[in-house]
Amino acid sequence: MPAQVLGKVTNESGEPLPYVNIYLEGSYTGTTSNEDGNYELNISEAGDYSISFQFLGYSKITKRITVSSFPHILNVSLQEETTSLDEVVINTSEDPAYRIIRNTIARHKSNLDRISEFKADFYSRGLWRVDSIPEKFMGQEIGDFDGQLDSTRTGIVYLSETISEIAVRKPNDFKETIIASKVSGNDNGFSFNTAIDAEFTFYENTIDLNAAIVSPIAVNALSYYNYKLDGVFYEGEKLVNKIIVTPKRANDRVFKGVIYIVEDDWQLYGLDLSTNGQAIQIPFVKELAFKQNFSYDPKNRSWVKRSQTIDFGFGFLGFNGDGRFIAVYSNYDFDPGFEKRAFTNEVLSFQPEANKKDSLYWKGIRPVPLTDEELNDYIRKDSIQQLRKSKPYLDSLDRVNNRFKPLDILLGYTYENSYKKWRISYNGPLPGINFNTVQGWNGGIGLSYFQSYDENRTRWLTAYSRVNYGISDERLRTSVGVIYNFNQTNKLRIGLYGGNEAVQFNRSQPITPMVNTISTLFFERNYMKLYDLTYANVRWSQELFNGFQLRASAGYEKRKPLFNTTDYVTIPNDNVDYTPNNPRLGDMEIFLPDIIPHEIVKTTVVADINFGQKYYSYPDGKFNISDSKYPSLRIAVENGMAASESEYNFTQLRAQLYQRLSLGNKGDFTYRLKGGTFLNGEGISFADYQHFNGNQTRIGTSFNYTNVFNLLPYYDLSTNKSYFEGHLEHNFRGWILGKIPGINSLNFNLVVGAHMLSIDGNNPYTEYSVGLDNLGWGNFRFLRLDYVRSNYNGVGDGAFIFGLKFLNIIE
Repeated sequence: MPAQVLGKVTNESGEPLPYVNIYLEGSYTGTTSNEDGNYELNISEAGDYSISFQFLGYSKITKRITVSSFPHILNVSLQEETTSLDEVVINTSEDPAYRIIRNTIARHKSNLDRISEFKADFYSRGLWRVDSIPEKFMGQEIGDFDGQLDSTRTGIVYLSETISEIAVRKPNDFKETIIASKVSGNDNGFSFNTAIDAEFTFYENTIDLNAAIVSPIAVNALSYYNYKLDGVFYEGEKLVNKIIVTPKRANDRVFKGVIYIVEDDWQLYGLDLSTNGQAIQIPFVKELAFKQNFSYDPKNRSWVKRSQTIDFGFGFLGFNGDGRFIAVYSNYDFDPGFEKRAFTNEVLSFQPEANKKDSLYWKGIRPVPLTDEELNDYIRKDSIQQLRKSKPYLDSLDRVNNRFKPLDILLGYTYENSYKKWRISYNGPLPGINFNTVQGWNGGIGLSYFQSYDENRTRWLTAYSRVNYGISDERLRTSVGVIYNFNQTNKLRIGLYGGNEAVQFNRSQPITPMVNTISTLFFERNYMKLYDLTYANVRWSQELFNGFQLRASAGYEKRKPLFNTTDYVTIPNDNVDYTPNNPRLGDMEIFLPDIIPHEIVKTTVVADINFGQKYYSYPDGKFNISDSKYPSLRIAVENGMAASESEYNFTQLRAQLYQRLSLGNKGDFTYRLKGGTFLNGEGISFADYQHFNGNQTRIGTSFNYTNVFNLLPYYDLSTNKSYFEGHLEHNFRGWILGKIPGINSLNFNLVVGAHMLSIDGNNPYTEYSVGLDNLGWGNFRFLRLDYVRSNYNGVGDGAFIFGLKFLNIIE
């Protein structure tokens, strides 16, 4: 166990100071005080030491001590920093802070590139608390979060620590190896705290916090911030400027607070900045606060990050709480001598037995002592952990959760055996009831079984059966499936499926049952077109190597036409009649089928290629990280063979390129390019045509519109020829509207889009749109409104599209 210097850091009034930087002078051995002001500094042997204590807003002090035995107690009291403007030359036309900011911005690139590579030790601790949360949510029991809440419905719901080694080579190489990981109440758990997620560099122009927040020292910061020099002080021979930063406009995506900049070095000494949920467009976040502390490295003439704390508060529908993430950097090596191939796409890995370190190990290596609250949480949850895994305890929980209630007949019910890791679920008829003109009112019930074979549910089996009955067509349809997931590393999965269903001609389901029900019953617009499908198929998927996933399916299909069986409507419209269940025929051709009964064998092979894909390697699985720097490519080959009608055999080749690019505070640009061609497709069934995602309801349900034409009739341009479609959309995320007084308080996002469809032998179909996203009130921001103009064969059209993004979540 390492030797220790320990103590408490307080202010002049004896109040504890949290997250004070404490380090051996002239080295990168250091620690941070905890929330109670307590600290522990690990040193190797007895001797003479100079220990520095640094905290924003307080004067740095260095204590010279002689350590002869351990533990050595060293309590320290810090004095508030006395700043003055005596040495500052005042310009009556401009605050002197602006000169400092301009000099710092002028060194933007050199500050980013100053240290090109390094190694360091990294410690992180994450904590989430909840306060007085409700016992029920939307009528459902919430429970006690597996024993994490006390009698007042308050407690720590997440507490975790990691010790790791990190390696960095700019601009894009990163590697973290976690040596020790601890999760309160779960001795098999692995922390989700990572160094890459904690890497926030304010030398960058923006900080990505869901929305891009402009840094106070970005190259364009002077357009967003006001600055005021609050005073200066010396650390050794270095003059440090304390600058108050405030937004120019109240609702910009910016920070407020204090930054400390070293004169002549024009680097950060520290910062204390905050923003809020409105700025980052996560409404339930009340505040998000950053503190960073730096110390000087004379060899590299750089101020390097010692510690970082992120505090946040949240509240949503009675769920309130706060949390904090601490990061401590130590033992820097700025001359690591990396080999050319030292880095791969694996950015996180765990050493063996990383989650099996005992409390003595943690007590000896943890750089930031636990607070009393954290210590008690570990003790309480660790003491009851085995109890909560025991069969009697899990059975007692199941007895409560498995209670049957009368409404479960309609809504659904789940019976679970937590100890044996299986559950059986019944899906009630009420949530799935809908209406279409083929089946009339229809709905169904379902049964499913799930079995996990390990504690973290990486290997599992599920089976299901569903029954659907249409009142008008008096048809009972059943479907079944069995899926086995082998692991979370290469994500090998095999499934068997079969049954009979009424399916849309466009299997992407461009119109949802809920939207179609409303459109049909209240507006007499029966846009959903169906055919009868009897099928049996097998599906396989696996990530063959990083960034390359292959999926394949093969199966038998028997298809039949379906016809309208009802003309029921809730609100009749004298000027509108239901159209036949044939996507290509007019109102008078009611009894002509669009497809003839036939059988076919279908095979599909799909390759998904994610260029430059980074990933985390956890002991129980591999977790891929999306990277906006590179696009994703999908290539597919679809075959129809052995058809009962020989002209129905075909091959389709198709591809898709997709990317979402972050442009900093200027928003997000997304594109999706799709194309394909048919071989021997001249006489194929309409069910096998390439259908495009149209929209005739004027209701949008997706989070963005890069896979839909909002004014295109669902099947007007379906094709068996070569085609290309392109979708572009830019969400400005407040870059434009955030600068307009009055409008910026609404926190809306301007969105523009362009869409094009080109088919061999046809004129192009185009759409252009402009809209507002992030509409709503309070914490509910799931609405969007767009005006769309289309053009095809010289005929233009225009309409408003009302986006109801919550339907995407519900369905």
